[in-house]
Amino acid sequence: MNRKLLVGLASLALVTGCGPTQAADHESDVGKPPSADIGKARDDLKKLAVKGRAPKTGFEREKFGPAWADVDRNGCDTRNDILKRDLREETFKKGTHDCIVLTGILDDPYSGKTIKFTRGQDTSMAVQIDHLIPLSDAWQKGAQQWSKDKRKEFANDPLNLLAVDGPLNNQKSDADAATWLPPRKAYRCAYIARQVKVKTKYALWVTAAEKAAMDGILSSC
Repeated sequence: MNRKLLVGLASLALVTGCGPTQAADHESDVGKPPSADIGKARDDLKKLAVKGRAPKTGFEREKFGPAWADVDRNGCDTRNDILKRDLREETFKKGTHDCIVLTGILDDPYSGKTIKFTRGQDTSMAVQIDHLIPLSDAWQKGAQQWSKDKRKEFANDPLNLLAVDGPLNNQKSDADAATWLPPRKAYRCAYIARQVKVKTKYALWVTAAEKAAMDGILSSC
C-alpha cells in the first residue's frame, strides 16, 4: 500500500468521526430526551398552577405509606423494581424470582459516574432511589389534600423514581428545581422534563422561582 493511500485512509477516518471525537459527541447526547418530549414539557409547564409553598407542618414519611410497598403486586417491592430497571449486569438473590437485587452497575444520570452496587448495609448508600419530586416538596404543593392511597401511589410511582448516586441524593434532599439541579448538565433537560411530567400527572403546583428555573432549563434544550 503506497504512502498516499495510507494518508487518504487516515483522513477518511478523521472525517467519519472515529476515535475520541465520536465518543465526545455521543456523551453530549446521553440522557437527552426527544425534542417532542421537551416541547410537551414546555407546554405542560405553562399549565401548572403557580402558588407559594405551603407549610411543611404535618409532613411525615409514613403519610405516603410504608417505604417501598409492592403497589403493583408483582411480588417485588418498589425499591428492587427500580434497581432492576435502572442497573445493568444485575445479579439476584436465589429463590426470590429475580426480585432482590444483590449486585449491579449504575450509570448514574446525575453525575455521569459508573457506580458498582452491592446489597448490604455498608454499600447501600452508594446507590439510592430518588424521588424526582421529593415527598416533602409534594406535601407542600398539593399532596396534603390527597387521600392515603394517592400518596402511596405517588411515593411508589416509577415515573417519579430513579436510581442515582447516594451522596448526590442526600445533597438534593427535598429541594426543588429552584435550589438543586443535577451537576451533570447533559441530564438536566431530561430531569426537568420528567419533573414536569410528574407534577402534571398529579396536579401539583410550582412556585414562581421553581417555574422560572424549569423554564430556563427547558429553553436551553
